[in-house]
Amino acid sequence: MSKNFKPIVIVSGDPYSIFYEIFFKTFKKTKFKSPIILITCKKKFFKHVENYRFNQKINIVSLDEINKEFSNKFINLIDIELKFSKNKKEKDFFINNYLKQSFAVALELIKKGISNKLLNGPINKKKFLKKKFLGITEFIASKFKEKNYAMLIYNKELSVCPLTTHLPIKLVAKNINQQEIINKAKIINNFYIEKFKYKPKIAVTGLNPHCESNLRINEDEIIISKAINKCFKLGINIKGPMPADTLFIRENRKKFDVILGMYHDQVLGPLKALYEYDAINITMGLPFLRVSPDHGPNEKMINKNLSNPQSLIKALNFLDKN
Repeated sequence: MSKNFKPIVIVSGDPYSIFYEIFFKTFKKTKFKSPIILITCKKKFFKHVENYRFNQKINIVSLDEINKEFSNKFINLIDIELKFSKNKKEKDFFINNYLKQSFAVALELIKKGISNKLLNGPINKKKFLKKKFLGITEFIASKFKEKNYAMLIYNKELSVCPLTTHLPIKLVAKNINQQEIINKAKIINNFYIEKFKYKPKIAVTGLNPHCESNLRINEDEIIISKAINKCFKLGINIKGPMPADTLFIRENRKKFDVILGMYHDQVLGPLKALYEYDAINITMGLPFLRVSPDHGPNEKMINKNLSNPQSLIKALNFLDKN
C-alpha cells in the first residue's frame, strides 16, 4: 500500500452505463496517490480496454487476497461475475446480483479497515433498489445502520443538501419536520469543520413559493423557521427560510457555502445549471467517505465517446486528498 494512503475502492456500478468510458478518460488524464481497487466484471472491463486503447497496468486480485497491501502503480481489479442474457427479466436479475455482490465486497473492504474511501459509478436506482430504498445513499447507510446522514452535492463555491431526497413531490411536505432540519444542519456543520476546517455558512430554503402560503398551515413559519432558530442557538451559522427562486441569484448565493433545500430538485436543479459536471455527490454522516459522480448511467451515450469525465475526476481527487 502506498505510504499513508489507504486505497480508494471503486464499484463500477451499472454495467450498461458510461462508467468505463469516463473511467478510462480519467486515468489517462490524472494520477492518484491512493491505490485504486476496482470492483467490476473483468470480461466487460477488458472488452472496453480494447475499445478505448487503455494501456495502464492491471493487477487482478482474488477475493482471497483482499487483506494484502495494494500498490498505486497499477489498477487492482477484483472480478465479479456478470452473467449475460438477451431476455430482459433475466438480464435485470443478473445485473442486480452483480451489483449486490460488488457492494458486498466493497463494504467488506471498508468494514475490515482496508479502505475508508468508497466511490460507486452510476446506477439505475429504479432497477437495482426496486423501491426498497430511495437511493444509493440510503442503501449504503442502511448497511452500516446509520440513521443520521445527508446527501451533499459538493462544489467548492457552493454546495447543496436536500432535506428529502428521491421522494415524490406529494410526499415532501409530510416528511419535513424540525428535528430533521436540525439533524441535517448539524451534519453539514460537522462535516465542513472536520473535512474543510471551517464552519460553513448555511442558507435554508422555504418550502412554499416566496415562503408564503394561503393555507391554514404554513410550514415555513411553524416548522422551518423554528428549526433554524434552534440551530442558531446551537452555534450553527444558518439563515432562512429564504425563497428558493431568488436564493441562487449570484449576489445571494455568494453569501453562503451550503444551501439546505426542502426537496431534491429544488436545489439540485439550480446547482447543475450553474456548475454542470463540476460537482460530486458526497454522503455525510458515514464512518467512511463515500462519493459518486453527480450524474446517472446515461445509457444513450454508451460507446459514443462523448461523455464528460469531470465529475468522476473531481470525486477521485476529493478521496485522494482525504
